Parts: sequence; C-alpha cells; structure tokens
Amino acid sequence: MRGIKKLDGRQRVVIENVQPEIDFGRFPIKRVIGQNVEVEADAFTDSHDALACVLRYRHASETGWREVAMLPLGNDRWHASFPLTELGQFVYTITAWIDHFFSWQHEFVRRSDAQDIAIALRAGAILVEEASVRANGEHQLQLQQFARELHTIKPDAGAALVLSETLTSLMKQYSDRSLASDYPGMLRAWSEPVKARYSTWYEFFPRSCVGDDMDHGSFAECEKRLPYVAEMGFDVVYLPPIHPIGLTKRKGSNNALVASETDVGSPWAIGAAEGGHKSIHPRLGTLDDFQHLVMKARELGIDIALDIAFQCSPDHPYVRENPEWFRHRADGSIQFAENPPKKYEDIIPFNFEADAWNELWQELLDVFLFWVKQGVYIFRVDNPHTKPFPFWEWLIGEVKRIHPETIFLAEAFTRPKITYHLAKLGFSQSYTYFAWRNAKRELETYFTELTRTEVREYFRPNLWPNTPDILHEYLQFGGRPAFMLRLVLAATLGANYGIYGPAYELMGLPT
Repeated sequence: MRGIKKLDGRQRVVIENVQPEIDFGRFPIKRVIGQNVEVEADAFTDSHDALACVLRYRHASETGWREVAMLPLGNDRWHASFPLTELGQFVYTITAWIDHFFSWQHEFVRRSDAQDIAIALRAGAILVEEASVRANGEHQLQLQQFARELHTIKPDAGAALVLSETLTSLMKQYSDRSLASDYPGMLRAWSEPVKARYSTWYEFFPRSCVGDDMDHGSFAECEKRLPYVAEMGFDVVYLPPIHPIGLTKRKGSNNALVASETDVGSPWAIGAAEGGHKSIHPRLGTLDDFQHLVMKARELGIDIALDIAFQCSPDHPYVRENPEWFRHRADGSIQFAENPPKKYEDIIPFNFEADAWNELWQELLDVFLFWVKQGVYIFRVDNPHTKPFPFWEWLIGEVKRIHPETIFLAEAFTRPKITYHLAKLGFSQSYTYFAWRNAKRELETYFTELTRTEVREYFRPNLWPNTPDILHEYLQFGGRPAFMLRLVLAATLGANYGIYGPAYELMGLPT
C-alpha cells in the first residue's frame, strides 16, 4: 500500500504498548530537569529466542543517540530510564532485536551430549567471529581469541568459556543489530525548570500597592511588599497586566457603562496612547523600575510572573497601525468583544483568521520575547482557549527553543478536553476546577483523574482557591475556616498552588 514503509520480513521483534506516550507520540510528556524518564514497553518475538532491548534517547539539539539497556520485568514487559540533564526537549524511542549469541548461550548450558556440545561450540565460534568484525582494536583481538578457543576447546571444558563474563560483555557490546526492530514513533519529553513542577503563587494588583498620599500604586511600593510575600513562603508573584489602559469605552465601577474621571479601567483593556503590550502603565513606573522590581524579587527567591492577555483596547497602537489584524463589523467599525446580550466594548479581540495571520503571530511571539529580555520567565496566559491551538503550539515551541527556562500557565476555565489539549500543546501548568470541587467525593474523583490516569503525564495542575473574579460560595459563606481549609487543600493536593493575596490577608491567613 502507498505510504506504508516496506518492512524486512526477517525483523521478527514486536514492540508495542510503550509508556509514557501521549496520543501515539503526537505530544511530549512533561518532566523537570534532574528527573529520570521511566519508560516501559512490551517487546517479544516468535519462538524462544533471546531478546535484547535498548532505550535510545537524545536532547533535541543533538544528533547522536545515547542508549541504556532495558531490563525484563516479566511477561514480555521491559523497563529502563534516562536522565534529563538539561532544559529543553528530549527524544526517545526503543530498539529491540533477537540476540542469536545469547539464544545460543542459553541453549548451550542445557546440552548434555558430547557430540552435540562439540557442534554447538563450533556454532558459537562462528557467532563470535562475526562479532569480531563489528569490533575494533583490543576488543576485536579478544573476540578473535575467544573464537579460536571455541573452535579447539574440549566439550567437557566448554561451559566455563561459554559463560565467561568477558565474552558475555563483549558480545553484548557488539551484538548483531542488522535485523533490529525500531519502534515506529519518536517520543518526546519536555525537560522544564523545577519551578514548573513545584511553585507557590501570590497574586496582587500593582496599582493597589499604594503608600501614604498615593491614589495609585507603583513598582517601588510593590518592592516594599515583597519581603512579606517571601516570608509567607511564596516563590512567584503574579501581576495582572501592567500595560497602559485604554480610555475609549472604559468601564466604571461595578461594570458601569460610563466611567468617571477617577475610574482606572480594567487592566485587561490593554493599550493607550502610551503604548501597548510592550509598554508599562506610566503611573506604575518606568521599564527601569520594573527591571529593578524583578531584580529585588529574585534576591528574595521570588520570580515575577506576568499576565499576557492577547486582546486590545480601542486605543491600542495595533488598532491604528494594523487594522487588518481585527474583525470588522458590517458598518466598517472594528468588532469589539461580546457575548450577546453582553457587550465588552472596551476590549477588541484579534482575528486569528486574518489574511495577515502570520505577521500577527510573529508580533505576538515578540511580545513574549520582549518580556523575557526584561527578566521575566514565567507567564500566566489569559484565556488561551479563545485563541487557535496551532498558534499556542508554535509560539510556546519557539519561545522554549530560545529560552527553555520559560514557564507557561494556562488560565483556561473551559471544558475538560480543551484544558487538556492546551496542556498537551506545551503549557507547563494549568488552572483547574479546584475552586468548584468542594465536597469530599468531588475532590476524590477529580484528583484521581489528575493523578491516576494518563493526564498526569502532561497536565500539571495549579490549584487556586480564589482569583480576583472567582469566589466560590463555599468561601463567600464559610468565613475564615473555609479560607484556611481551602488553602491547606490547595497546598497539599498539588505541587503548584496560588492565591489572590488580598482576599486571604483579610479572611484566611493568620494575623
């Protein structure tokens, strides 16, 4: 049949049921640097011949393979592991073959007839001679000597030579792989920073960090809050968007359609005359002030995480300079976000089906790369499920190719299959349904799914009892005990958790 690789009928080994493997190798598994990737597979053949099986692996940037012998677990199941010694993506696969020498060796020790043994010794000598051709240097000379001895040794003295540790070791090293079977899939594993696996997040709005006689926060005031956050044990401070906020159609307090002069607008209505996604709200400070905040945080063992929200206010420079990146209504105006009958006129989504989609992708990639240059390596991505899946797979792959130390958190409160698919595409961590799982049975069922199924190979939950816009009724009516209980559950049910800090300062944390 067309498109099917022609196989050599002499390749008799079957390799199947490889674990871990996500969607037949379509997506990589997730691990962190320093971990071992434990791999198992079924490998078997017809008859009673002995098998050799190796796990092959390499970093994606390398061309040469490294190997480790797989050990039998019983019932044709094999196991081996390899270490993740650096960040980035690793590739692994499995090769197995019938080892005729060890098949011969195994049968030899069961022979008892002298004439039968003599013939078998000559057969073994031929196998060793063939191996010597594959060897070189001292090893070749040793194998040639073993072959001569097998030809001349007396049958009653043959067993000791056949079972020689030196001969056994050399024959493993120079085994005949000419008819080896390769697993058809090239499997992948992300090696990410340790913080992708274990982290504690604290969220607050920098504009709320105010000092005396201030009506708007600043990065300088945020710095003063960092020791307090570090003392509580958090190692990530997550800041909602820090960019200029649009004026056009700005919403007022409590989502009022008309804003007053004192209303500061939504940080997610990104873009104004002062700039867009690569700019900083002038009242928060300068780019130098932000870099200083990042440096001070790092001195305390804290990383600054930024919220990346790919949407614009009507005042964003993109709207003026690249109107082709947005949808247009029948009257020619640019389409704002809406969920009828609700209208979000202060926010304009990108049109990822635009003819200029490639230029749009490149610009959005550059947004991430810009903030990486400022020292930010952790990103909380707003609503990734409302942007195309191919876009995220490409963008995350490009960023991590250049900066494998980056971590991406998907804020996708949506249907399960979508949240899982985003994780497969490369998001290091993911928001979960933890906030809505409060009863014992709900928690047991959900965390069994997250930890006892294939999901655990690619989906890293980040548990949040609350966010600025999510406050489950359990917290609304449960008071301080509910806040404390949910914090303990978040911190112990998963290795990554976060809180919207101010609510817990008021209700849940010891004073």
